[in-house]
Amino acid sequence: MLGRYAFSIVAGSIVTLSLLFIMQILIESGVDALVKPRERHVLEFVRVRRNENVNTQDLTPEKPPKPPKVPPVVPPQDTDSIDPNAPTINIPPPPVAQNIDIGGPGGMNIAEGDYLPIVRVAPIYPARAQARGLEGYVDMSFTVTASGSVTNPIVMYSTSSLFERAATRAVLKFKYKPRVVDGIPVDVVGVKTRITFRMED
Repeated sequence: MLGRYAFSIVAGSIVTLSLLFIMQILIESGVDALVKPRERHVLEFVRVRRNENVNTQDLTPEKPPKPPKVPPVVPPQDTDSIDPNAPTINIPPPPVAQNIDIGGPGGMNIAEGDYLPIVRVAPIYPARAQARGLEGYVDMSFTVTASGSVTNPIVMYSTSSLFERAATRAVLKFKYKPRVVDGIPVDVVGVKTRITFRMED
C-alpha cells in the first residue's frame, strides 16, 4: 500500500517539473517574439496602361458608288421602216363565262371537296393515369358540322376509362374544313379518330 503512494508521489513530481520546464521555455521564446521587430513584406504593383488607341480606319467599309442620277438614254425606234399597208391578223378575244355565282355561305368561294382537318388539339394527360403510369388510346366518333366544328362525340372504345373525358374534351376543340356539295357545306356524321395517350421518356 505504501509502495503505491510512493510511486504516485514520484510520478506526480516528475510531471510537475516537466510542465514547469516547458512553461519556462515558452516564456523565454515569447519574450523574444515581443522584443524582435517583425519583418514586413512589401508588395510592388506595376500598373500597365491599356492601349486604347483603336485603329478605326481599317474597320470602316468602303462606300459603294452612287447610282447615276440620270437614266441611260434609250435610242429612239425607227418607225419609218413600218409598212402601214401590211396585213393584220384579227384574233378574237377568248370567251368569258358570265356566271359569277361563287356560291357558299356569305358569298365565300368554297370549292367542292371532302372535309379536311385544320386544327387538332392535343389532349391533357389525366393526372390519375399519369400517376399510375398508364398509357393507352381512345377511339372516338363524332360529327363535323357545316361550320367546321365538332359535335356529338361518342367513345367507341378505350383502353381505360381514365382517358375518356380528356379525349372527349380534345375532340370538341377540333376544327375542320367542311364537306362541300354543290357549293353548300354539309354535315358529316360518323367521323372517326383515335386519341393516343403516351408518356414521354
